[in-house]
Amino acid sequence: MSGISGMNKSDRLLIILSKNPEAGMVKTRLANTIGDEKALEIYELLRHHTALVSGKVHAERMVFYSRFIPTSDLFLTENFSVWLQEGNDLGERMLHAFKNGFESGFHHVVLIGTDCYELSSAVLEDAFSALEQSDAVIGPATDGGFYLIGMKRVIPELFLHRQWSTSEVLKDTIAILQQLDTTYKLLVELSDIDTFDDFKKSTLWTSKP
Repeated sequence: MSGISGMNKSDRLLIILSKNPEAGMVKTRLANTIGDEKALEIYELLRHHTALVSGKVHAERMVFYSRFIPTSDLFLTENFSVWLQEGNDLGERMLHAFKNGFESGFHHVVLIGTDCYELSSAVLEDAFSALEQSDAVIGPATDGGFYLIGMKRVIPELFLHRQWSTSEVLKDTIAILQQLDTTYKLLVELSDIDTFDDFKKSTLWTSKP
């Protein structure tokens, strides 16, 4: 297959970090309001959306599961290769996934989670395009974190000895990139769904049966 803007599909990797879909283990802040089973239903809708938009992207795709590789799951198709996350916190798990991607021979690697219902294939393509001009790309989330991060080389400082799930994550990430004199581009700001308020503000809420 011919590349986009000179890049071959084999040069581009999309990494998806997914929790194993188990009641009581996912969307715990949302579950505090709507219960474990309903929170799991929402998480599955988010994962389906992520699989849909990811499957249209001009890139190879790796899915990293949080606890074990299941025998049956929506990501177990020819569109995705499956792996197991490694690390003691989110930063270590992201870093491990990036290292795996670069060691596998990819040059432009983008990582996402499964929490953003506003994510589109166009945004993912924009992320890969950004890496043709910049060393890193970030998708800012409205809660102060990020829904996407991509790079052309491993940058351990972005992932180690960090505090996660705070409103300062994005700001601190940008500060690290600037300290390292690393060029970066910011994508459009989108919303993750982590809490009941997030859910109510999303189009997932307005389209619910």
